[in-house]
Amino acid sequence: MVMVEKLTLSKLDQYLSKAAWILKGPVDASDFKVYIFPLLFFKRISDVYDEEFQQALEESQGDKDYASLPEFHRFEIPKECHWNDIRETTVNVGQKLEQAFRGIEQANQEFLYGIFGDAQWSNKNKLSDRLLIELIEHFSQYNLANSNVDPDILGQAYEYLIKSFADLTNKKGGEFYTPRSVVHLMGLIVDAKPGESVYDPACGTGGMLLESINHLKELGLDYRTLKLYGQEKNLTSSSIARMNMFLHGIEDFQIVRDDTLRHPAFFEGDELKTFDCVIANPPFSLSEWGAENWASDPFGRNIAGVPPQGNGDMAWVQHMIKSMNANTGRMAIVLPNGALFRKGAEGKIRKALLDMDLLGAVIGLGSNIFYGTQLSPSILIFKAKKEATKKGKVIFIDAADQVRVGRAQNFLEKSHVEQIHNWYNNNIDVADFVKVVTVEAIAENDYNLNIPLYIDKAVEDNLPTVEEATAKLKAAWNDVQLAEENFKKILSRFL
Repeated sequence: MVMVEKLTLSKLDQYLSKAAWILKGPVDASDFKVYIFPLLFFKRISDVYDEEFQQALEESQGDKDYASLPEFHRFEIPKECHWNDIRETTVNVGQKLEQAFRGIEQANQEFLYGIFGDAQWSNKNKLSDRLLIELIEHFSQYNLANSNVDPDILGQAYEYLIKSFADLTNKKGGEFYTPRSVVHLMGLIVDAKPGESVYDPACGTGGMLLESINHLKELGLDYRTLKLYGQEKNLTSSSIARMNMFLHGIEDFQIVRDDTLRHPAFFEGDELKTFDCVIANPPFSLSEWGAENWASDPFGRNIAGVPPQGNGDMAWVQHMIKSMNANTGRMAIVLPNGALFRKGAEGKIRKALLDMDLLGAVIGLGSNIFYGTQLSPSILIFKAKKEATKKGKVIFIDAADQVRVGRAQNFLEKSHVEQIHNWYNNNIDVADFVKVVTVEAIAENDYNLNIPLYIDKAVEDNLPTVEEATAKLKAAWNDVQLAEENFKKILSRFL
């Protein structure tokens, strides 16, 4: 048996970067993902299909009809819809691609409906036959079957590509890509267990859902028992999230494309479905979020009040709280710092949530760690049922200094994540960084959650005394006079 050397992460990264380079020029950087992700997924499922076909062919002593049966394939690929069919096409390549994508989606409606997105592949002003042929040939150089590339490695390369596009397009407010370190911190705190359900109502490309899988892998626990649920309004991002799951080898998931605040997707009977872990980085301060329906929300999510019409931050918070399991539910959400202290309707909502004793922690992150924004966001942690020792209390963590300062962006390193997580777990005061505060004390501050109200940073006073300053001034004056005398002596030699 011939041993195949599997593709490395480094080689895959270069492979995908070259694909973006081929598109550069005719296609804007912000649109790279619309084309590259579907092609990568198409190549992957075609190669896996061939591998499955070959295995079934060997088992049946060469019976092609047997090897073509759907039960031997993860996904069906209809006639004329395989990667090789596109590779053999030289005219109207984009149109042929569109036909292949629609054919695969229709043959696998339960799992792949709409997954390839709605890009205009047949627009020859943007994608000429020559460019598409070059792109197809580039992707054709490697076999992406399971025997040649591990799903984990392929998934990591996929995430590398997601991050690269976030860097290129500089999306605002972390809407497209949340830094991996922030996602990892939230995953550690929420701490998904085998067999639990995990829900992200603003799942983007699926990074937070995958983090729960990685969390269990790192602990050596059975990640395959996790049940993942996500909802995402953006068509491209929701499609990428689904591809991301498949490319990581994850199959037990549901990701729905729709507007979560207006049309939540998951129900148990007439009620919103609840989950063990709820985790999200929703769009910051969303203005058009559906306030008109919230006062009489048919899903009962206005548990603490109606958020202001121009800002949906507290709508996300309440939706996620309502989506927590009443016994096991815990939740982590990234919010802009304004959500901690804005008054009016948001202040009333904070009061109601604190009175319910649902808030467990407020973690202030450093500035400039999210792509395309200088904001210093915060992570809020909620629990449906707090431990007895944490009832009536909120832990405040000032992690603004827990960053590595970079030239264009700051970074939350592994050591910083571990430090913040330890502070959260230890739940004790640490001078300058951590303070456990009672809800009564927060009420005295009018339910304001602004971290500096509770954590006073020690200011080092290195100023000299008046006597020391005077002595230094005299010494400096004497030095000046001596220097002037020396200068005059040297100058006199030349006069």
